[in-house]
Amino acid sequence: MHKQMIVLCVAAFLGGIVGGVLSTQLLSPTLVGAQKANGVHAEEFLLLDAKGKARAGLGLDANGEVGLVLMSKDGNRTLTLSPDDPSVIKLVERGGRILWRAP
Repeated sequence: MHKQMIVLCVAAFLGGIVGGVLSTQLLSPTLVGAQKANGVHAEEFLLLDAKGKARAGLGLDANGEVGLVLMSKDGNRTLTLSPDDPSVIKLVERGGRILWRAP
């Protein structure tokens, strides 16, 4: 009876090890390789404040035009930089009135 208990414990131990190794090999998610060692690819980057509100963004709009947008802390002013827009740099208030632009 004592030998049977030892054999059963050894079999359970070995079965656990074999099962653990097989499960990590068969069921583990595949790793995704880096796109580039020195780069990141994305369509949009957002900078959020502590409350989760977007304060800055870099991305593409629906027309494929690139832009950088910075919002004031109170959300009343927006600074936009876009080489695709006729006014490359714009400072706009919340109502849409342009406060400053260049060129």
